[in-house]
Amino acid sequence: MSEDIDVVTLLERQHEEIRQLFTEVEDAGNAHRAQAFGELVKLLSVHETAEEELVHPEVRQQQGGEPIVEARIREERRAKELLSSLDELGPDAEGFDTLLRELRDDVLAHADHEEQEEFPLLRRTSDEKRLRAMADTVRAAEAIAPTRPHPGVESPGEHLVLGPPTALMDRARDAIRSVLRQKH
Repeated sequence: MSEDIDVVTLLERQHEEIRQLFTEVEDAGNAHRAQAFGELVKLLSVHETAEEELVHPEVRQQQGGEPIVEARIREERRAKELLSSLDELGPDAEGFDTLLRELRDDVLAHADHEEQEEFPLLRRTSDEKRLRAMADTVRAAEAIAPTRPHPGVESPGEHLVLGPPTALMDRARDAIRSVLRQKH
């Protein structure tokens, strides 16, 4: 059952959840850190995929939207690269904390830019019915989105072609990791 909220409210709530997950990963003890980091990886991955597939194209069509979207895509690519490196390293690796702080700073700055530039433009140019429909579409996209970062896949066309097989592989890998964690 979907909530009756608009896409901007949905994404802002996710930004808050992302902020909380960063704090949780930074503060977690060894036993819980890997799980918290896994949740962060998944949320960031599905969140950015949905924005790239649905929100950015909508904003890009608006007057003044093109440079705003291009800047967000550059930020997302950098964040995906950092997140991918962190995911490969794992939370117990040397250098993880330094890269995590760098990622946190980049992601939170990116979220602030969206909230200050992209979301107000979306609110000004779309009616409430459209914004609520977009929230439902974002939820649907997130339900089938890849759960790992894939730097270089940022456009709706790339997501259309590469998203489904990538999501299937990511979700299979997540299931295998979950089973392995349960055995240890």
